[in-house]
Amino acid sequence: MRDSDLTRAFQATDRSTAWALVERVPLKFPTYHPQGIALVGELIFMTSVEVLEAPVPVDGYDRTPGAGIGHLFAMDRQGNLKQDIQLGEGTAYHPGGLDFDGKDLWVPVAEYRPDSRAIVYTVDPTTYEVTERFRVQDHVGGVVRDRTTGHVHGVSWGSRTLYSWTPTGKQLSKLANASHFVDYQDCSYTADGKQLCGGVTTLPGPNNTSYDLGGLALLDLRTNRILHEIPFPYFSPTTNHNATRNPVALESTPDKLRLITAPDDGDTPHGTELQIYETPLK
Repeated sequence: MRDSDLTRAFQATDRSTAWALVERVPLKFPTYHPQGIALVGELIFMTSVEVLEAPVPVDGYDRTPGAGIGHLFAMDRQGNLKQDIQLGEGTAYHPGGLDFDGKDLWVPVAEYRPDSRAIVYTVDPTTYEVTERFRVQDHVGGVVRDRTTGHVHGVSWGSRTLYSWTPTGKQLSKLANASHFVDYQDCSYTADGKQLCGGVTTLPGPNNTSYDLGGLALLDLRTNRILHEIPFPYFSPTTNHNATRNPVALESTPDKLRLITAPDDGDTPHGTELQIYETPLK
């Protein structure tokens, strides 16, 4: 299925669409706190943050920067690690949602706090060569490259600000996110200047409980207008985290739409799994 067909297939879903959890693939390596997924042929690339010193609240910033290591894992579809690429610099160790533009992976690595700074890298998915592209004076939690314009689009902490830059980092736009449905955690380019994003927002529930509302959204990269969005009311069977909590990637077979997720951290009882959902194409 072509990317444009994939876009149309997603637009045919709605909040009553039934998805089935059809496969759970345990990842056979330390995964820490996964952030984003990109599909490159038979390989899956996943970003993750390894926290060595947890940030704590502090005056002047939301929190201290803490310390850690940013990872970009290359794995096969059976969950076997092929390469661990370390990304970041100093207090910028938190990689976010990533995108594959047909040639390179685009990966942001930021400080683990809002209103901070980030470095945007490209990584060759064959040689694993890392190239710094540009720097941003804000936390960038995910990037997507528009294959029609070449522009790079990004989201801030909680996706409250939407950015666009040239591939060398000249800022083209900075706009408030008009949607308050979910915070986008991971986005990928689909086709014709569009991106598909997954995310979650934690809402208060009764009796001091909380609820993770998950969802998927298709956006026009030129206008940031939401073209289609749905809630995703499915949860990890091991932790009850919403399936779209962090990494998401959408692909298809000839007759099914498939969502690949990894909602659980490596330190949970069952570790991180690729949890794969499918729904028949309409």
